[in-house]
Amino acid sequence: MPLLYVPGNHDPSVKPPDTSWGPLQTEVPVPGPPGCDNVDGRVLEVNGLRIAGLGGSLRYKDGPNQYTQAQMQRRALSLELWLRLKRLRNGRKLDVLVTHAPAFGVTEAKDEAHEGFKAFNRMIKEFHPLLLVHGHVHPYGKSQPEMLLDGTRIVNAIPSRLIEI
Repeated sequence: MPLLYVPGNHDPSVKPPDTSWGPLQTEVPVPGPPGCDNVDGRVLEVNGLRIAGLGGSLRYKDGPNQYTQAQMQRRALSLELWLRLKRLRNGRKLDVLVTHAPAFGVTEAKDEAHEGFKAFNRMIKEFHPLLLVHGHVHPYGKSQPEMLLDGTRIVNAIPSRLIEI
């Protein structure tokens, strides 16, 4: 089973470097944690599950992996296009959505940076994934209960969680 991830707001940019005008290289270093697969903006088939990811948080300062609601909406629409082009599998186009930030309104946000993205709510309504796993919201010792939104199980993976599907 591969280890999948999406970048968070404190992570450096994981976009591959532009090598089009550089010297020829046999190996281009892949940013991100070694041995892991970045699912940000991608759809992967893993052990019979269709998994998609969208990293980053709401923009609260300059830096990579931070987006406005409109920017994340555009990123989500691009992912939705790929999902719509893939044929149905077991009656479902998406099984698991992995995000850094939560869906809008599913946490007790103390500030705008933690209120979540509305684009994720749209994806839940459109694709009805079995599970949305997010991070970003740190409960600091409190237990974060799972939620259900339009039939999608929502789990905050912070600090760590073992999730059975």
